[in-house]
Amino acid sequence: MNRAPDPEPDLAAIRKKLDGAGGQQYWRSLEEVAQTPEFKAMLQREFPAGASEWWDGVSRRSFLKLAAASLALAGVTACTKRPPQAILPYVKQPEALVPGEPLYYATSMVLNGFATGVLAKSREGHPVKLEGNPDHPDTLGGSSVWMQASILDLYDPDRSQSVAYRGEISHWNLFLADLNERVIENLKTKGAGLRFLSGTITSPTLAGQVRELLQKFPEAKWHQFEPINRDNVQEGAGLAFGQIAEPDYHFDKAAVIVSLDSDFLYTQPARLRYARHFANGRRISAGATTMNRLYVAESTPTVTGSMAEERLPIESGPIEALARELARVVGLQAIGGADTNSLSGDEKQWVTRAAADLKKHRGASIVIAGEGQPPAVHALAYILNDSLENQGSTVVYREPAAAHPVNQLASLRELSEDMAAGKVDTLFILGCNPVYEVPADLEFEQKLQKVKHSIHSGLHVAHSGNSLPGIMERCAVFRRNRFTDPAADCAALQGQVCA
Repeated sequence: MNRAPDPEPDLAAIRKKLDGAGGQQYWRSLEEVAQTPEFKAMLQREFPAGASEWWDGVSRRSFLKLAAASLALAGVTACTKRPPQAILPYVKQPEALVPGEPLYYATSMVLNGFATGVLAKSREGHPVKLEGNPDHPDTLGGSSVWMQASILDLYDPDRSQSVAYRGEISHWNLFLADLNERVIENLKTKGAGLRFLSGTITSPTLAGQVRELLQKFPEAKWHQFEPINRDNVQEGAGLAFGQIAEPDYHFDKAAVIVSLDSDFLYTQPARLRYARHFANGRRISAGATTMNRLYVAESTPTVTGSMAEERLPIESGPIEALARELARVVGLQAIGGADTNSLSGDEKQWVTRAAADLKKHRGASIVIAGEGQPPAVHALAYILNDSLENQGSTVVYREPAAAHPVNQLASLRELSEDMAAGKVDTLFILGCNPVYEVPADLEFEQKLQKVKHSIHSGLHVAHSGNSLPGIMERCAVFRRNRFTDPAADCAALQGQVCA
């Protein structure tokens, strides 16, 4: 049976009632304001209309039935008694470890080759939480999504746990024996066919060890590659200054910031320090009456763009023309290149407002380009900072943190060509995953087949898909040419180190 619809509330009566009310009133519906009979009845109901209701009270007989069933179930659970677990003291108490009390220690987290200082909280030897180290100059106590998620790597079931050979668990001594054969062979040729491929290395210790290897094998070559690298940043410095340099920005001294497709609050190596200094510039505290201002031109929404007073959505390609127009309006002479006439009216107005603000704050402004922008945009940003007298104040240049600063894409291309030409006899892949990460046009997977001995060393074993090329993703020690069945199931290699 269909229920009759509720009558429509009297809007005239509601308006009259509200006109005579004073102060703030809160209500959930017009029916509540009108105090209709249906609304009053709903308040008295325990269940909504149409819901099944049990109005019968519990009789004495029903109560005894329920009580007996509860006692029976309790007796069943008592039969499954957990085995006793003895809590015994340490035979040899670890230093500074107190059971039940957390232990904190300083360490670092590496992302794209750059280390971030962290404080790790551990319980009985098990790290459980990471936070930024307040004493680290590039962390200042800040944290990031990568830092919070990195603790899960310690408990990842895909972490390498043993050595594997041809997909089967092997022994470390067998790998060392095979490695010694490679060393003897390469000593005879001074490492002519020996190659090392790693990610960006900023550790002085690791870089020193690699240099010692290259001294022992003078004909060997060391290549570096990261999917997100700083090639454009360094090449732009070469265009502007004639040498490779790494810019370091001091946002705590900047009153005006212009970002040319740079998400410096989220992706830069010093992002935590940049975010802290940028946020401090927006706090109105004792003696401070102004805030910094941010102009952003970007091709995709970013964390930095969401903080901007002036955000310009623009495709990535025309940003070079935008930078040249900004340089022209600021006052730089004869900056040729991209056609600035292609800019729209809104884009030119954004440039006009940003340039006017930059000129008012000479020595207290920053122009920063995104890592994905071409070297010309970075060179324009460096020239603008120099013209605006920011160099030495808000922008400082230093030597690159990378131990072997090269154009990583060009270095990888050189390695790829040597592999295709059969010049690589032994390839050590240290920590990176080239088959998964490198540009597809290099055809690294096919050229790796021509390498006689390839060894991959890393922390994890993972795969993408059901073919062996995907096993290179975060794989541990891996000799690609040893597998006889390229279509073998990668699941067999989970948790193994391949040699």
